[in-house]
Amino acid sequence: MNILLKSATIIDTESPYHNQKKDVLILNNNFSKIADSIDCPKDCQEVNLENLYISNGWFDSSVSFGEPGYEERETIAHGLQVAAKSGFTDVAVNSNTKPFIDCKSAVAYLKNESFSQATNLHPIASLTQNSKGVEMAELYDMKNSGAIAFGDYNKAVSNDNLMKVALQYAQNFNGLVLSFPNNNAISGEGIVNEGMNSTRLGLKGIPNLAEELQITRDLFLLEYTGGKLHIPTISTAKSVALVKEAKAKGLKVTCSVAIHNVVLTDEELYGFDSRVKVKPPLRTAVDVKALLAGLLDGTIDCVTSDHNPIDIENKKVEFSNAKYGTIGLESLFGQLNQIVDLETLVALLTTKPKDLFGIENGSIKEGSEAKISLFNPAAATTVFTEKDILSTSKNSIFIDKESKGKVYGIYANQKLVLNN
Repeated sequence: MNILLKSATIIDTESPYHNQKKDVLILNNNFSKIADSIDCPKDCQEVNLENLYISNGWFDSSVSFGEPGYEERETIAHGLQVAAKSGFTDVAVNSNTKPFIDCKSAVAYLKNESFSQATNLHPIASLTQNSKGVEMAELYDMKNSGAIAFGDYNKAVSNDNLMKVALQYAQNFNGLVLSFPNNNAISGEGIVNEGMNSTRLGLKGIPNLAEELQITRDLFLLEYTGGKLHIPTISTAKSVALVKEAKAKGLKVTCSVAIHNVVLTDEELYGFDSRVKVKPPLRTAVDVKALLAGLLDGTIDCVTSDHNPIDIENKKVEFSNAKYGTIGLESLFGQLNQIVDLETLVALLTTKPKDLFGIENGSIKEGSEAKISLFNPAAATTVFTEKDILSTSKNSIFIDKESKGKVYGIYANQKLVLNN
């Protein structure tokens, strides 16, 4: 598909056209011409959008779909359409399925089911067999089948030696190991942040210590073994400090934060709405402030939607019985756009996470492959409602929250997908 983007402001610090408004001609999946004014050729679709901005395609490092096993929550095909309309050209998909993605055939299934979509799917395979934390999965075979990293989604590996061996073994093929930051013994039966609000509401709490103790263990192991460790979705101020200290020591550690943990606090618990039941839990304003500071100073490498569709039978129930998780692909840009400047936003969704997971970023210049996100960062602030949800499941933590800017869609893999 050939397209001409009219009057597009380019945000790409590696491009000679950074911060410039240009016409952009894309022919045969490549940037053919970038100039002040271009006439639309034959067999080319002209795209005129209000206050159009473009950047290298966005990447979300933690996304869950339902397929295989929970197709009622979200199929791969529909989930990738949601991602495209939300501005993402690439998503890393967790092993949060039935069966788990813990062998090469399961990785191949995900890749095959995503074939021909505009958005690229990159599997994060299970670190352990059936994500049970007992025996290591066949990491090398899954790497060769297309897995970009290995981790048990939202499940901590309690076996210290297993994590040690995984970090050592993955170095043989430059593999990236993920370790969910939660000490199961400390968190116990807790379901929300431990603090004044959990006490007032009579809900069992998960102390910050549960996260910080696990991170401390993993950093000690990393210092011993070497290798690469990624800590997904940290949520406390002390966690930020621990990662910052480890980076200063030269350890190859990276981390991410879920967008809801960096903009919302456990004050949201009042009302017992199960949409705000997430893992890790929403923390305090002190933690939110530290997480934002960590994003801005580079301690936290990327921000994710941590998109996790949950069907109504498992979400619209009593708070204590509801499953953890919120969808977030549709709302990530609108939330992040309120708390960081535009260049930082683009870096957090492109260069930083792509470098971390080994995905090519590219550049917006003539002759390069065209894989871009289209958006309007200055669109009027609106209130996110259920009608804005594109996903099959509707469990959004951001319903009735303000959202700034508008995502138009993407161009990737010779496909233009626009959010009508």
